[in-house]
Amino acid sequence: MKTQEDDLLVYDEDEAVTFILNYIPAEAKVRIVDDKIQYVLDVVYDFYDENGLIDEDSTEEASIDEEEMFKFIIKCAKKDKIQLSEDDIRLILDGEYEYGKSLGIYTEED
Repeated sequence: MKTQEDDLLVYDEDEAVTFILNYIPAEAKVRIVDDKIQYVLDVVYDFYDENGLIDEDSTEEASIDEEEMFKFIIKCAKKDKIQLSEDDIRLILDGEYEYGKSLGIYTEED
């Protein structure tokens, strides 16, 4: 039986970036390049870390406030002068979510 801990070991940021690049619409690929996707993934990790959502010793599911995380990413992108629109950030997050679902890390809430 596959555990959530096993899934976390399978998550590969390079594969996630490639998956997201393939997920986003062609017209968005002009604006959304791999470095920007990597930036958003790094900020998501920072959000998880700052909110105590990363515990390597636990396989318990965490509830993530998606709107709070989205606002955190927007704030960081503005501070770091990363040119990403809110729509572009949402596309990246949607792609990351789909990647996580493909690994079994995320499950849809009812």
